[in-house]
Amino acid sequence: MDTVVAPSSITIEERRSADGLDAYVPRFLRGGALYDPDVDRFFLDLPLNGVRSRHSLRAYGYDITVWLRFLADARDKTVWEANRKDVEDFHRIRRRGEPGSRISAASWNRSVAAIDKLYEWGVHEGLLSSSPFSHREVWRRNRTRGQGRIVARNDAFERRVKRSDIRFVTLEDFRRFRDTGLRGLAPDGVERPGARDRNGLRNALFAEMLVVTGLRLEEASFLLAFEVGALPAFGSAIRQTWFNLPAGLTKGERGRAILFPDGLLQRLRTYIRVERAHAASKFKARQGWQSIEHPIFVRRPVSGPASLVLVDGRAVPLEVFSPDERQRLIVCDLDNAPAEPAVLWLTEVGQPVRPNSWEVAFARACRRCRANGFPIDISPHQLRHTFAVHMLAMLIQRQLEGAASAISAGPAEGYRRLLGDPLQQVQRLLGHASLETTSLYLDHIATRADTVDTAVAELLALLPSGSRL
Repeated sequence: MDTVVAPSSITIEERRSADGLDAYVPRFLRGGALYDPDVDRFFLDLPLNGVRSRHSLRAYGYDITVWLRFLADARDKTVWEANRKDVEDFHRIRRRGEPGSRISAASWNRSVAAIDKLYEWGVHEGLLSSSPFSHREVWRRNRTRGQGRIVARNDAFERRVKRSDIRFVTLEDFRRFRDTGLRGLAPDGVERPGARDRNGLRNALFAEMLVVTGLRLEEASFLLAFEVGALPAFGSAIRQTWFNLPAGLTKGERGRAILFPDGLLQRLRTYIRVERAHAASKFKARQGWQSIEHPIFVRRPVSGPASLVLVDGRAVPLEVFSPDERQRLIVCDLDNAPAEPAVLWLTEVGQPVRPNSWEVAFARACRRCRANGFPIDISPHQLRHTFAVHMLAMLIQRQLEGAASAISAGPAEGYRRLLGDPLQQVQRLLGHASLETTSLYLDHIATRADTVDTAVAELLALLPSGSRL
């Protein structure tokens, strides 16, 4: 048996010295050395086994870190020596211990999924004869499609609890958050000299984009300026255009199409032409690319290209760039001199705005709202929920217009016409892998009486003229 060391010496590194996306595969150290080469191989194999997102890799890393520390400290064991009794004691500590160490059922199930995958891989690789977890076959029914299949269920999973973490806001609260919180206006909407947020217009525009497109925070943060600039504008507030999100930008690299209302596109173009251009000029004057780790220099793209051309002449499909690589893209002039970042959203000095900076801005805006008598607490992801609930309500309302013909077609067809199509449309817009995930929003449509009544009129024509740049 290896020498047991204190759990505090088992640490995780979120980044490693590697090229490309492997740099985001975490690794474990013990006493400054690699904890276990087989555990390291498991993590390097994860992208081939369905875990590709850097956020998922990070979550796997921290869940398994807790397990490794438990084995070393409480059980005096290495990872490949664990047995069923260790799992039972781990559950007792994590789910039945004191409040400081007890976690929720959802967090427990997530950690079990990560640890179970490690041991499933270990059995396959011949590192141990069996997993410390026990499994049984169960019939899993898809509630939205009426189909099912037999799957192996880990007995350590706790019964799935009803999701109650979907939070969305009314459009009136969103307007208060945008105007008072992000823009720094007075509660009555009047300008207050010297009190406005210097990035208020940019931040308000970003929030508007989240609430009318349903983009995830990371997706919205790393859109490229020329991607948005290449979209057609119709000149009418009720027209929309489709935008294909490249696979590398989206969760699970599934790619999807979203809708951009024309009014939003007009405001984005104004931001690109005025505020962003001013920030980009500062970036060039200060040689801001020197502050970016491992910048990727590309030639200035033509309108709406499918590929980017590196300064050495190589063409790279746009869809392969990850969010991190997108924030490192530097557009060069014809003489290959660095000019500006490729990403859409820039700080005052032209650096890419990172997702955590938006979260800080939203938190500051919420404090400003509370100080002005509006008890509002809004996060970027909550605006994605807001889009989902209002869009689903809007689509169901539209489907109800054809209720008579749907019912006459029979109960099954009636259900599909009334609910199936709206759910599938919202699923595609949000990029959910499972329709069952999207169906969670159905429970929240009726929580406010005005949701359905106002959804059509307000969601895509949400933005009054007073918010223009």
